[in-house]
Amino acid sequence: MDQLKTQGISMPKLGLGTFRMQGDACRAAVESALSIGYRHIDTAEMYANEDPIGSALAAARLPRSELHVTTKVWHENLSPDAIRRAFDASLTKLRLDHVDLYLVHWPSKSANWGAVFETLMKLKEEGRTRAIGVANFTTALLKIAVEEIKAPIACNQIEYHAMLDQSKVLAYLQAKSIPLVAYCPLAQGRIASDPVLAEIGARHNATAAQVALKWLLDQDGVAAIPKASRRESQQANLDALKIMLDDADRNKIAALPKDKRCVNPGFAPEWD
Repeated sequence: MDQLKTQGISMPKLGLGTFRMQGDACRAAVESALSIGYRHIDTAEMYANEDPIGSALAAARLPRSELHVTTKVWHENLSPDAIRRAFDASLTKLRLDHVDLYLVHWPSKSANWGAVFETLMKLKEEGRTRAIGVANFTTALLKIAVEEIKAPIACNQIEYHAMLDQSKVLAYLQAKSIPLVAYCPLAQGRIASDPVLAEIGARHNATAAQVALKWLLDQDGVAAIPKASRRESQQANLDALKIMLDDADRNKIAALPKDKRCVNPGFAPEWD
């Protein structure tokens, strides 16, 4: 598995997303993923599944140094005290003494970014998170974090897939050597029925979803965290790494409409 190196950590390029996984089903999914080779698990306080993930991590008994665990603080908890409370709760539920990456889950218009990143940097200095980062940040917000505050941002986790143009924010991240972690990399299932991707897949003995995933993972500085609860889906995502796309394939994918945003809550920022 290829790794992205950022701010002193190594992040596997393919991870397991766990949004909307709950309880025993979540625990079973994470145990399954770890058993077939996943080492990058993504969660958040808002997912309300850190407890079962903690159980799965404990049951797997893998060396801690082999695991990459990301969690996130919700946008309503961005005051310094609330960040610390949220972080402590997450760590307890995950049964870990540190996480690898702690992210601001969504920006908030009321956040004092200086105080937010100062708190996150203290958690990093204390060794409780190995790195810090953001999710759902636009280029304007990234500039505040990276250029004004000079926070050591290890990634920006955003929706990115073959049906959504993220060229502006990706160009900024690449210029700053900051990885993009793609959530919803299969456009919440829409990818699976796309005829162009299916046609490319047929040439490679692969599915449309596998093609779309490999297209993402072939890009410099891009990781992806598809949600997959069934072992067959988890394995199919791992198998996508074996596909060799050519320039003709990439040109066809580039020509697809890029206007399908799946995640756009009322509190989202003004997108680039």
